[in-house]
Amino acid sequence: MLAKRIIPCLDIKENRVVKGVKFLRLKDAGDPVEVAKIYDAQQADELVFLDITASYEKRKILIDLVEQIALNIFMPFTVGGGVRDINDIRDLLNAGAEKVSINTAAVKYPGLISEASRRFGSQCIVVAIDAKLVRSSEAEVQSNKLRTSNYEHRIKKWQVYINGGRTAADLDAIQWAKKAARLGAGEILLTSMDYDGTKDGFDTDLTREVVDAVNIPVIASGGAGKLEHFYEAFTLAKADACLAASIFHYQEYTIKQAKEYLKEKGIPVRL
Repeated sequence: MLAKRIIPCLDIKENRVVKGVKFLRLKDAGDPVEVAKIYDAQQADELVFLDITASYEKRKILIDLVEQIALNIFMPFTVGGGVRDINDIRDLLNAGAEKVSINTAAVKYPGLISEASRRFGSQCIVVAIDAKLVRSSEAEVQSNKLRTSNYEHRIKKWQVYINGGRTAADLDAIQWAKKAARLGAGEILLTSMDYDGTKDGFDTDLTREVVDAVNIPVIASGGAGKLEHFYEAFTLAKADACLAASIFHYQEYTIKQAKEYLKEKGIPVRL
């Protein structure tokens, strides 16, 4: 069995690491290069860097900052935010990223996934999906009751959001994940907007739905608050990796503590 991965995430705004709740109320969490070096020393499996306002502000990613971080770490490095075309992907790979995460551009131009996968290899292309639960009306609930006894689970739907969680797209998250995989994505970075920053645990229903729908690795993101949440994401949702920020940024736990806990619980991890 492949080892499960623990991945810290650097959400970047104005050249600083920030962290919020449900994509709002952002707080400063440090200098990106220094924070990256800490995670490298802690032997994180990978590092994700997301320039969270680049797409919304219609600007290119902070390429100089990407280069600085890449020069100071020795672990796989995924970068996203503001990626608009094949040239942006090439620039990020040349700057030291091993993978490039695309979200808004992938939704607007799905062919970018295929083109990037062909040119650089699917292992380099991560499709990020920010998803929010669609609240069902009482009429929908009653209708589904007639069709299945397990309606509470089956009627759940999640909508895709782009532009850093600001804009709803007319896409079902599960169906979009399937399409992204068919187009050549090598991995899905799945963030629950409802759980992000809450520390209430990962959205295991959403994650499991996507895991069951695709044949590529799925990274669960949004909601880690204690070590048990990682275990739940790996066992209940069958995630291939877990991404977290607050729990590590504010030194509630280290990467090593998380991995040691998981190993004790029988989850294969790299120590």
